[in-house]
Amino acid sequence: MKQNVKKVVTESYLSLAEEMGWSGETDGAFDISIPKDVKFGDFSCNIAMILASRHKTKPRGMAEKLSERIRDSDLFSSVLVAGPGFINMTVKPIHWVERLKEILDADESFGCVDTGESKKVLVEFVSANPTGPLHIGHGRGAVVGDTLARIMRKAGYDVHTEYYINDVGLQMDNLGRSTIARCFESLGKSFDEPPYKGDYIKDIARRFLETKDADLFSESDDKLVEQARDFTASCIMDDIRADLKEFRIEFDEWFSEMSLHTNGDVEKTIEILKENNHIYESDGALWLKTESAGDEKDRVVRRANGVTTYLASDIAYHKNKFDRNFDTVINVWGADHHGYVPRMKAVVKALGRDPSKLVVRLVQLVSLKKSGQSLSMSTRAGVFATLREIMDEVGVDATRYFFLMRSSDSQLEFDVDLAKKQSSENPVFYVQYAHARCCNIFVTAREREIDPAPFDKNIDLSLLQGKDELALIRKLLELPDVVESCAISLQPHPVTQYLTEVSSLFHYFYRHNRVVTDDPALTRARLFLTKAVRIVLRNGLDILGVNAPERM
Repeated sequence: MKQNVKKVVTESYLSLAEEMGWSGETDGAFDISIPKDVKFGDFSCNIAMILASRHKTKPRGMAEKLSERIRDSDLFSSVLVAGPGFINMTVKPIHWVERLKEILDADESFGCVDTGESKKVLVEFVSANPTGPLHIGHGRGAVVGDTLARIMRKAGYDVHTEYYINDVGLQMDNLGRSTIARCFESLGKSFDEPPYKGDYIKDIARRFLETKDADLFSESDDKLVEQARDFTASCIMDDIRADLKEFRIEFDEWFSEMSLHTNGDVEKTIEILKENNHIYESDGALWLKTESAGDEKDRVVRRANGVTTYLASDIAYHKNKFDRNFDTVINVWGADHHGYVPRMKAVVKALGRDPSKLVVRLVQLVSLKKSGQSLSMSTRAGVFATLREIMDEVGVDATRYFFLMRSSDSQLEFDVDLAKKQSSENPVFYVQYAHARCCNIFVTAREREIDPAPFDKNIDLSLLQGKDELALIRKLLELPDVVESCAISLQPHPVTQYLTEVSSLFHYFYRHNRVVTDDPALTRARLFLTKAVRIVLRNGLDILGVNAPERM
């Protein structure tokens, strides 16, 4: 509906511009918004506020002239000018009601828009180091990235998802040494305190011992540490893949950092930057000129001992991304990477690419609340709440939904007790129950020998004129706008807010109106509305990767 309104406003403006001798199009430089208070109508427009100065006229006067033309449209029952020049418009109820058919006709595709126009987008997310199980912080980043990908697909983008495996560097060597230390401990030998201390290391060490002759552990040599490193990383990655699959997350590609070294991409990229005068040598090390591009200081890409830094790998990885000709490259990172953003923007610019095509979405920290207590986490100390533990305790649906209820820019407190409640206090239960209630209404209809399946085109939707019905219909038809807005802002949390609003309106409608009545025509119209609610809730939950149960 918003697009229809914008079309009428645009056409009205062009008509007025022709009469007044104004030049120029609108360039889409105005907003159609939904007022928070219904007394201001269904939609509000700021076009006069935006364009009046261009034509050297007052916004209020321009709005008055423009509203006269907008009133010529059959779409509105009321067009009023408010304040300094806002135009508030109320759509005729029949137009809302008739558009219900679009929901049923589109069915599973309702909510899809073509904002993306098939542009190629890469979304890289999670990319947790293979040094331990995924914790709840990784889980939030995982569901934010996955849901962004789902939203952008709904918005018409060609989306590719990727997990970058950080399987190179000191952290991996420490991982191998940790496993060896636990092997020595198991064999009753003396050992150095391991860098990683979680019980998962003990379990992997036990499995590693089963593959080796105990005599090999007379002393810790580099070869044994390397074997332990590879074995441990493989075990951890297997667990990460299994956890993410359980979390309903699949990747188009698992990209290994090691591959950038083995195929020579890291060194090739360094040479390219040297040739283009973006790298210089100092104190035996190679430095990338990032300070001039907005970073705090220049950064080392190869140390004096010849070992490349993690930044060198990241540079090669981002070159690889842009070489694949994506229109937009999205990185979903933890909030602790905020200082890394200008650095990577500088890298992209140094590579001769458009830094505006690199978009970074930072995901803030998660704290876990359980029985009134918070849990501090440390991967190295082995004290953390794993994603697996949370999924097992509250379920995948609640875990995904709760991670998405707040903006990724805000810290999130995950209330385990609330997530487990089977009541309307639990946000995901509240929405899922609305869907189940829709399904149950159709069960009731069948028990009354009313066949809800054949919704013919001649159904009398004009019977849906009640205040509760119209409020619900207006909200249902917002789903495409919500998808488009989320795809532009790269924030998935408005979908949870929208589904809560739909559910609230439907629960209210259900409490105050009978769907299956003694009036066959009204029953059919309300069943039609109920089916539209079911479709919207199902499609919205699908965007979030959450199930839409038929019974609860």
